Amino acid sequence: MYAMRRWWDKNRWQLIGTCLALGCAWLIRQTQGSVISELTSIISRPFQDPTQVERLNNARIVELLGRLVEQERQNQQLKDLLDYRAAQKNRPMIVAPVIGRSADLWWQQITLGRGSNEGIEVNFVVTAPGGLVGRVIGVTPNTSRVLLVSDITSQVGVTVSRSRYTGLLKGQSSTRAVMQFFDKVPDVRPGDFVATSPYSQIFPAGIPVGRVEKIDLTKSPAPEAAIALTSPLNYLEWVFVYTNAERQKNK
Repeated sequence: MYAMRRWWDKNRWQLIGTCLALGCAWLIRQTQGSVISELTSIISRPFQDPTQVERLNNARIVELLGRLVEQERQNQQLKDLLDYRAAQKNRPMIVAPVIGRSADLWWQQITLGRGSNEGIEVNFVVTAPGGLVGRVIGVTPNTSRVLLVSDITSQVGVTVSRSRYTGLLKGQSSTRAVMQFFDKVPDVRPGDFVATSPYSQIFPAGIPVGRVEKIDLTKSPAPEAAIALTSPLNYLEWVFVYTNAERQKNK
């Protein structure tokens, strides 16, 4: 008994320290270091630079303002989509999110998060609030690939809404396109609106496409007009896919 007491008097602090170290190690492991982080924060708080604290608070305020602005933008976008859908209530269409867009093909293609499972097929027409976006060129069960009207290989039959003169719209890899007229002296003016032609075999007639910016009647082999596309091609997030009602009936 005496020997045990002497051993305890000699080693008790070392034993207590070892137990505390093991307990702290277990606590750190269980909390993944959060306790130490909080303790360090509490201890160092009185010594923090007031300027640093103010900057952190300002950063949090800016973050909250950014979240608020983004939320308001999303709410406005949703309202625009609902308004557009209501205006097109007589036309069957599918709302689809844009889930993919390559920087190398920014003006050429987009990928939608809807596919054949929702009834989308190749050559279905895609629009957005503002006008024509393009047409579906590839479909999987859950996705669709869309050729944009801005692609240089895209060709759309269009009509000047005011004068009914027709031509072929070709993409220019930007928010601008070129309309080549079929007539040598078309009746067209800057500011005229252009829509899909009633002669088109793919696109329904009357979908807004763009607005005439300038005309070159001396262009060979046919007069041309520079068209500002009205659909928001550079920041698409949601689109509408027109279903072909007649095709569905004939199946």
